[in-house]
Amino acid sequence: MVVRNQMTKAGTSIGANYREANRARSRRDFKNKIKICESAASETQYWLEVVVDLKWETWEKVKADYDECSESLAIFTSIGKNT
Repeated sequence: MVVRNQMTKAGTSIGANYREANRARSRRDFKNKIKICESAASETQYWLEVVVDLKWETWEKVKADYDECSESLAIFTSIGKNT
């Protein structure tokens, strides 16, 4: 239950903070929100790894989600560095 809640929070935080970043009041605010997106993507990957380690799901079942987090993480990292 705790793992599911944490994964849900982290996963949904990515989109919510990206939306907020696009409504940022300043460049600094934008960068901060992007950094939160970056952290949330990384945290989501962590929880997916936990799910696999606990054998609640197979790697094959979570791989697509994990890869999507990797892509999001790379994008947000790049945006954060170039802002």
